[in-house]
This record gives sequence, structure tokens and C-alpha cells, in this order.
Amino acid sequence: MTTGGTRKRLRALAAEFGKFGTVGVLAYAVDVGLFNVGMLALHWPDLAAKCLSTAIAATLAFAGNRFWTWRHRARSGLHREYALYFLFNAIGLGIALGCLGVNRLLAGEWPGVFGGPLAANIAANVVGVGLGTLFRFHAYRRWVFRDL
Repeated sequence: MTTGGTRKRLRALAAEFGKFGTVGVLAYAVDVGLFNVGMLALHWPDLAAKCLSTAIAATLAFAGNRFWTWRHRARSGLHREYALYFLFNAIGLGIALGCLGVNRLLAGEWPGVFGGPLAANIAANVVGVGLGTLFRFHAYRRWVFRDL
């Protein structure tokens, strides 16, 4: 049986996660769209396309999270928040790039399954972004937009 205080904290956490998810969906659309434009239309290497698409999407997500998701939390300095936000985004990008790297290794063994743009998209934008999102929500909530 939960207490009223526990229920209140869970509702607040769910509301934050919902807003974080909404911002994330918009940033995800930008990320995936730019990744595919870079890789397919501009013929950039997949790793370069992912780095650029993530940097642009992260900038959009920072604004959404600072000014909507966690607007109720005390501000600890825009420079500090921005720097930490991008540090944790770099780690999230590393998670996505790691998934893309595993896909490339597997493509060498099974090119019919793991080769091509679809497999790269699944590795980077489904598995990598999914794992990175879980990491980022925790990191942003705990260290970037702290409850002072």
C-alpha cells in the first residue's frame, strides 16, 4: 500500500517523463530525419550523419526540457546546465554509436541481415536511442535540472 506522498511523487515523476517523452519524440523525429538526409541524400558516412543529427536534435531537446519539462526546477546557471546536458548527450550518442558499431561488426558476418540503411536505422535509432533515452532521463533529472 502506498502513501499519499508516494503517489504524489509517482504522479510528478510520470508527468515529467511524459513531457520528457514529448520533447524526445520531436527531437527524435529531427534526429532520424537529419540522419537519413545525411546518409541517403548527401551520402555522408553513417557515423558522421549520426553525430550531426544528434547534435542538432540535442539542442532542440535542451530548450524543450529546460523551459517545459523541468521549468519548475531551480535554475543552476544556463552554462552549467547546457554543458552537463551536452556531456550526457555525448554519452547517449556514444551508446547509439556503440549500437551502430555492433551492427557494422555483425554486417561483416551476416551482410544480408545487418547490412544496409534499414539495419543501421534500427541499430542507431531504435536500440541506441532507446538505451540512450533511459540513461539521459536519469542523468538530466539527477544532475542537470536538479531539484535544489
